[in-house]
Amino acid sequence: MAQLLVLLNANAGTLLDRDAEEVRRHIADALDGGGRTVEVRLLRGKELVKAIRASGSGEHDTVIVGGGDGSVSLAVQSLEGSGKTLGILPLGTLNLLATDLGMPRDLDAALAALSDARVGEIDLATLNGRRFHTISGMGFFSQMARARETARRWKLWRFFAVAIAAVFALRRSGRFDLDVTVDGNDHHFQAFAALASINRFTGPGWRRGRLDEGVLELHVAEDRGGLALLKAGADMVTDNWRDNPGIISLTGREIVLRRANRARVWVSTDGELGREEMPLTYRIVPRGLKVLIPLAAKGESAVVEATAAATTRAEALQSGSIS
Repeated sequence: MAQLLVLLNANAGTLLDRDAEEVRRHIADALDGGGRTVEVRLLRGKELVKAIRASGSGEHDTVIVGGGDGSVSLAVQSLEGSGKTLGILPLGTLNLLATDLGMPRDLDAALAALSDARVGEIDLATLNGRRFHTISGMGFFSQMARARETARRWKLWRFFAVAIAAVFALRRSGRFDLDVTVDGNDHHFQAFAALASINRFTGPGWRRGRLDEGVLELHVAEDRGGLALLKAGADMVTDNWRDNPGIISLTGREIVLRRANRARVWVSTDGELGREEMPLTYRIVPRGLKVLIPLAAKGESAVVEATAAATTRAEALQSGSIS
């Protein structure tokens, strides 16, 4: 019998706009049945963090996190080595991993997707030994994260917040010497940004074509002057960066980044900003996480289809047979 633990971030935007307790009951009713036991907890702040960190232990075999990328990132780290399966209710702003998995943003559609989901294994990566699930960036990307948080505090409409963040990030981003080692091969750049992704971006909107490719891809935006910098920033936002000669992409399983005279740098990882010690060492963790993946419908993203096809164990959550 499957046992589900659902941890909801009561401060997530989707819940703030509705009666959170009513949503909690609705989620419990939607996921109940089929021989499953469901526990749904509505938490805030430190209590949510504590519950997610403890989710790697206990009798439940599936942990469903309802929140944004920060909550999902913490769950990825907390479930390491537990053998438990992670499910995601995308209640945040960006929802990076949920989007690549093909999870709908509408709450009822997401609940239906989880009820019919299959278990698949996807790649993770580590940054200096700590696991993450999608992307990690420095330079422009870390400045973008800092500026976005400032814009959010102004409580502006999201589109304007992101646009203002991009302007601030471009103004703050300076050139730096970057030494890169990819699988033992050395490279040097004068850059204003570097972004590491788990597997390669292939689709529009910075979407990944597969989640089990077993590689890292590093994207370096070289400094080629002010106009080139502005164009590179615009290309990143408009998804035309693959054709920009100032953005170099390298693929490997281990990537090390070094900056001279810097002991620590700001890094944005899965939307969470922090100071990291140099060098930055990224390593791929092939199929490091079991996740609930919506059943692929006709015309749906290749991410879902490719990942589902590669599962080593695919069982329907609805049947109550997840273990």
